[in-house]
Amino acid sequence: MFDTLALVDPTADQSALIERIAELERIKSAGAAGQARAAAALDTARREAEAAAGVPAAQRGRGVASEIALARRDAPVRGSRHLGFAKALVLEMPHTLAALECGTLSEWRATLIVRESACLDVEDRRTLDAELCADPVRLNGMGDARVAAAARAIAYRLDPHAVVERAAKAENERTVTIRPAPDTMTYLTALLPVAQGVSVYAALRREADTRYDGRSRGQVMADTLVERVTGRDAAVPTPIAVNLVLSDETLLGGDSAPAEICGYGPVPAAVARAMVSGAVADKRSRATLRRLYAHPRCGALVAMESRARLFPRGLTAFIELRDQRCRTPYCDAPIRHRDHAQPWAERGPTNADNGLGLCERCNYTKEGAGWRVNTSTDETHTHTAEFTTTTGKTYRSQAPPRAPTIMFSDFEFRIGIALPRQAA
Repeated sequence: MFDTLALVDPTADQSALIERIAELERIKSAGAAGQARAAAALDTARREAEAAAGVPAAQRGRGVASEIALARRDAPVRGSRHLGFAKALVLEMPHTLAALECGTLSEWRATLIVRESACLDVEDRRTLDAELCADPVRLNGMGDARVAAAARAIAYRLDPHAVVERAAKAENERTVTIRPAPDTMTYLTALLPVAQGVSVYAALRREADTRYDGRSRGQVMADTLVERVTGRDAAVPTPIAVNLVLSDETLLGGDSAPAEICGYGPVPAAVARAMVSGAVADKRSRATLRRLYAHPRCGALVAMESRARLFPRGLTAFIELRDQRCRTPYCDAPIRHRDHAQPWAERGPTNADNGLGLCERCNYTKEGAGWRVNTSTDETHTHTAEFTTTTGKTYRSQAPPRAPTIMFSDFEFRIGIALPRQAA
């Protein structure tokens, strides 16, 4: 089946190729509808089985969302979105599901409709579903913004109080996030109430309108944001701890192996050297050096042990440096918990082999009934974690290899050099 789907005749005329693209898009939508039906059925079956086993109602269905995300090779944090989407379509929005199944809606546009109707009660949600999607012809030509706007308008007409109340609650979700961007840049995103967001953007634009110093409008806005948040000139490094990991050869020997900023990812060697140089030159920097040791062939960091139930500070830092991101497959969330793969209550040791760096959600999920995590270190000292879910499916993740490493933290300038073990 997969070979057939991937088959394309490169000698076909342009019209046939366009039709093939359209056909595959319809298949993708139908597949998304099938996934929704399967996810809803899995949730129902799991809850019924747990009810028969006497599991309290509040605990039924735990872990299902994460299993669905793993099966889709997606981050576990998105599992709740996938499951909620599936249950809404299958149980409450049959017209939206039918439009998705026939290819009139993409999965994302169906998601927008579900999202905009989430504040409604079941009857109003079904009314919105019928009004917007009962006639698939109406959806033709509608892009993401128009679909979302149409769903939002119907929702407001059906229950304006629910929409207003939802908007008020949304203010509690305000936050700031960061993620890597190409070319050693980063996306800093703020989710704000509309009035605050608009006022922040207007203030940055106003500043850009008054500066004529050779910088572009976007550069002035970005620099102003940095200056107003940090209280310092944008060209001056900010006194906030930023862990940088690089090899001794990269720092001292002119090697071109990339460095890595913890929580961001790899950066070119020249950029890393410039960051270190700038921190050293700043008199306010409190520079310290930390040596770490890596296996000379595979780059695995050397283990540390403790008899304590809680991971001591040094071992916690070691696990975070080794794992870099949450160790659950497909989850790239920052590490929030350092915990035992084999639980302490089951005599799991407090050491590097049994320690895992996990995000908060994944750490709680692995404690669910039927979940198991086993760790191992092979002959190359590569640390592997094997996650087994309630349904018996197994997923593996390996700690990323490390080059001989130097770690520094800007303005506390902790440098940790990881050298081959025999060099110790």
